[in-house]
Amino acid sequence: MALNPPTAASLIPAGYLPPDDPQRTLLHNEVHARPPARVRLPALIVQVAVLNAGVSREQECEHLRRLTGQALLPLERLHGNFLRLPCGNHTVKWERHTEFTRYSIVQALPERALLGAQEPELLSSLAVAPEWLRGIPGRTVSAIQLVMVEGALQEEVALMGQAQAWFGGRPVIASQLGHGHSWAVTDFQIGADGFERMLVIAAPGTSESRAGRISQRLLEVEIYRLMALRGLPVVKQLAPMLSEAEGALADITARLEGKSASDQELLDTLVSLAARVERATAEHIYRFSATRAYSTLVGQRLTELREKPIPGTQTLSEFMQRRLSPAIATVAATAQRLTSLSERVTRTSALLRTRVDIATETQNQTLLEKLTRGQELQLRLQSTVEGLSIAAISYYVISLLLYAGKAGKAAGAPINPEIVVGAAIPLVLWLVWRNIRRIHATLHGRD
Repeated sequence: MALNPPTAASLIPAGYLPPDDPQRTLLHNEVHARPPARVRLPALIVQVAVLNAGVSREQECEHLRRLTGQALLPLERLHGNFLRLPCGNHTVKWERHTEFTRYSIVQALPERALLGAQEPELLSSLAVAPEWLRGIPGRTVSAIQLVMVEGALQEEVALMGQAQAWFGGRPVIASQLGHGHSWAVTDFQIGADGFERMLVIAAPGTSESRAGRISQRLLEVEIYRLMALRGLPVVKQLAPMLSEAEGALADITARLEGKSASDQELLDTLVSLAARVERATAEHIYRFSATRAYSTLVGQRLTELREKPIPGTQTLSEFMQRRLSPAIATVAATAQRLTSLSERVTRTSALLRTRVDIATETQNQTLLEKLTRGQELQLRLQSTVEGLSIAAISYYVISLLLYAGKAGKAAGAPINPEIVVGAAIPLVLWLVWRNIRRIHATLHGRD
């Protein structure tokens, strides 16, 4: 009986590698987490991006189950942040990001919306029900209708006329992509239906993978542009507070320099100001960082489009540069202004702390001098008391000697008590003084 030849996998010995890191597979598969789309022309792509703050995956999964044929969609399939669901004659793509979730419907374009149409209506031909779109959990941040068709790119004048007619004769922004393999046209306006419109005219025979890459880059440029601009309202809201805080800090610095206020008053005011600045930093630092990150992504996607200008129109990059760059620069300047204000508050706090430390040291020096003077007075008093103590002790000793002499005389001893005691006074004084000095020496030796 013939044996099957060994496969390549069976030739690899077991345990060929050390144990895998727990995150190896997850990190390796991250590059495949959002596979590129494949779009067959002509196509209509409707994308709705909603902020997902407070929206759980369970809610999003429940909404996706309302699609045709997806009633049994398991929640586990949403754990990868990307899902493409075939729904008969169309495809729905779900993609969850940190701050927003994108829903994209990819379907065939109706013939009445091809080149030559005059501002065609698109939503009536949408493969999903309007109620499904309205029921998407979250708040809309971007809604785009992207139409992709084929056209003769060599006839630039006629093609531009058709593109402008497709947008209802309004001014448009357009550019050649990939050095000429397609055109991208848009007016960056929100229509009465709440959607922006984009039109891509590709050369005949454009592959599905290229069309998918073009659509993905254009849609990402717009959503990332809008997410980057979310920092601009924050800047406008923060500007009055920053101006007031800068003025308050200047006033504190002037009062600190002129010594026109007490340290406690300055400290209370400075602590209140520092708390306001730190609160603003904690509330808005993420928004500023996100704006910077989204702006970088916009620049990367525009670079990947490899635009070439079309005579008579602005390119997407030029439009973004003139409209988006000032807003991003304003956000960056405000973030730097907030950081600088925090640093200045810290330096002012250090100056005030130095002033308080110097005042405390002066008070401590004064207190130490008072303690020193008190110790000197106490030493003098102690010396006086010691002198009195010597006299008192000597008096009691001499009194005892006098009584002893009188007792001896009464007993018949031939002595004069007064003369003997008077002669012994110097010796008693010396002995008492000597003993006190010895006690002092013993105490100092123990110390």
